[in-house]
Amino acid sequence: MSFKIYTKTGDKGETSLIGGTRVPKHHLRIESYGTVDELNSYIGLIRDQEIDLHYKEVLIEIQDRLFTIGSSLASDPEKSKMKIPDLKEEDVLLLEREMDKMDESLPEMKSFVLPGGHTTVSYCHIARCVCRRAERMTIHLSETSFVADLVIKYLNRLSDYLFVLSRKLSKDLNAAEIPWKPRM
Repeated sequence: MSFKIYTKTGDKGETSLIGGTRVPKHHLRIESYGTVDELNSYIGLIRDQEIDLHYKEVLIEIQDRLFTIGSSLASDPEKSKMKIPDLKEEDVLLLEREMDKMDESLPEMKSFVLPGGHTTVSYCHIARCVCRRAERMTIHLSETSFVADLVIKYLNRLSDYLFVLSRKLSKDLNAAEIPWKPRM
């Protein structure tokens, strides 16, 4: 027996959460985990670049955590009895330690920097923006439905990590970091 990827159950604009609840595909819960999935794809794009193996390993770890977050967001908090993976405080601490390590070799920031300078750096900035959107959507969802606090905290820290990674990769790739000079 072969497994088919299509089920035809979503042809009328609804999908199922873990737990069986049917919701419209535009439901905030679907938008939240869909944006986390989009973020995960962009992180895969960064990982596919010619970057240090250590960053690739950290990015794989992050991608795994994003699947954990996606599982959490895809679950109906009222009905799901299914065991899903847990996010842990250690996951947030890993991001903080990695940022601290990268920061040691970076020049002090004196202004905002314009995204870009190298394709790989630009991918980091795109991922950072998608991460911020995922965070905003998840916070919005948390106003009406259960979302673990650690999910929001992780997404917040991850966007910071992606910014620091963009700066570190700018340095590693000898890309120009252009400061924003507001026109007054």
